Amino acid sequence: MSDLFDTAPSGSDRPAAPEAEAPRPLADRLRPKTLSEVIGQEKVLAPDGPLGAMLAGHSLSSLILWGPPGVGKTTIARLLAAETDLAFVQISAIFTGVPELRKVFEAAKMRRANGKGTLLFVDEIHRFNKAQQDGFLPHMEDGTILLVGATTENPSFELNAALLSRSQVIVLERLGLADLERLAQRAEKEVGRAMPLTGPAREQLLEMADGDGRALLNLIEQVMAWKVSANLDPQALAARLMRRAAKYDKSGDEHYNLISALHKSVRGSDPDAALYWFARMLEGGEDPRYLARRITRMAVEDIGLADPQAQAQCLDAWQTYERLGSPEGELALAQAVTYLALAPKSNAAYVAYKAARAEARRTGSEPPPKHILNAPTKMMQEQGYGAGYAYDHDAEDGFSGQNYFPETMKRPLFYAPPERGYERELKKRVEYFARLRAKRQGG
Repeated sequence: MSDLFDTAPSGSDRPAAPEAEAPRPLADRLRPKTLSEVIGQEKVLAPDGPLGAMLAGHSLSSLILWGPPGVGKTTIARLLAAETDLAFVQISAIFTGVPELRKVFEAAKMRRANGKGTLLFVDEIHRFNKAQQDGFLPHMEDGTILLVGATTENPSFELNAALLSRSQVIVLERLGLADLERLAQRAEKEVGRAMPLTGPAREQLLEMADGDGRALLNLIEQVMAWKVSANLDPQALAARLMRRAAKYDKSGDEHYNLISALHKSVRGSDPDAALYWFARMLEGGEDPRYLARRITRMAVEDIGLADPQAQAQCLDAWQTYERLGSPEGELALAQAVTYLALAPKSNAAYVAYKAARAEARRTGSEPPPKHILNAPTKMMQEQGYGAGYAYDHDAEDGFSGQNYFPETMKRPLFYAPPERGYERELKKRVEYFARLRAKRQGG
């Protein structure tokens, strides 16, 4: 059977060499030939890193390479196959269906029967559904394939547990500016000349790549094609190149990462950081209504009764946005974010609520004490419903001190306000009523 997906045809299947080699993109010409040439992933490729240790011990297992675009996932997979003398087969989950997968597995079985293993590289593996992911398992277990999947999404959310249990997740990091500069120097050496940019413009170009090595090489290729008489400054570069859109997927990892960053910046009382992540989400195309809902949640969860006005500020900002729309209404949301970051913080009511829910689940069959039950019928009166109830408005200080928990239940303590913001006053009230309750119940 022919190997439709093997990227290295041999024998009579090899196409005739062209008379003249077609132009190759810079990114392809600079593709590393050994793992030591890979830039920016030293943590995983170093001798004491996870991949380095596997290779040294000749114990390469199935892998999931998780990282943003342009950090070398495909290159690393190809080089791992070369290092371990495995046939390299590459497919994409976007374009591959069940019939094509069957052909891949059959070709791998034939290869294995002839003494050759297969490293199957699956790009965008998270695009396969659960049934398709399960289809890899028997071929991984019997050694027909060594699976290397690549994903930009969090594997714990997107891949099923069975596949993850048979693979090791390797986290690849976005390239830093120093990594991108090394890549730029390598590109200039390949082309044979320096980019026609001033120092500040060069830095701007690196920032435009946003940690994506492939994007940087594409930008460099454009710059190298320009015919200019003098080095370009940042303004001239910006006029010729569009800034790369920030990486943001409203339903993916970046969505959850950025809202987490915003929430924790508010909780950490850092208005500048909170505004930065708020702006990042807006620039990425996030729905301001989603942000309005989330910041209102922050007011309830992290500020609570330490500043009762915080929730009102969020609801007012939300309503203002609904009336003004974008972009004017986004300023109201930004003001609410700033207010929340600077407000006193307390999760005492949130903690009390969760504790009360847990206690309600534990004692959910206990009836209320009879003295606080209404007795609309004579029979219920005879059963003791309402007997002994003390009307608080008739009591001293408007407080009877009666027990309102089930009679068989020991009184718990849920709400413990801290000495912050308005809850200082609420703490005084809690302690005041506790003293009265102890006095009157004791009497």
